[in-house]
Amino acid sequence: MRVLAIGSGGVGTSAALIAARRDFFEAWVCADYDQMRARGLADRVGDPRFMGIALDASDEAAVAEACRAHGITHVLNVVDPRFDMPIFDGAFAAGAHYLDTAMSLSRPDPERPHSDAFVKLGDE
Repeated sequence: MRVLAIGSGGVGTSAALIAARRDFFEAWVCADYDQMRARGLADRVGDPRFMGIALDASDEAAVAEACRAHGITHVLNVVDPRFDMPIFDGAFAAGAHYLDTAMSLSRPDPERPHSDAFVKLGDE
């Protein structure tokens, strides 16, 4: 298993520190918009299976490319739910499994935005 964990904040840090005590994966790529934050997390873990990269979670193509470049089999999304769909779509395009700690946000109806939901919370 090769994991791309997108988000190197509190949840991403917790996931990485817990994962470091396990042997179920071959590689763990910490990703964040701030490359120093991602690399800092990988350095903090101090395990050669971990590395850090810069990644724009809003860019589906960048997510797919990161998956391909690192041979990722599983994407763990630990960022703000606004980024769920580009991360999911990028993982899907690269053929990686997707895990999330949140759910997709609702979107308002284009014709009646103040009264109807177009896509309900978690339905996407």
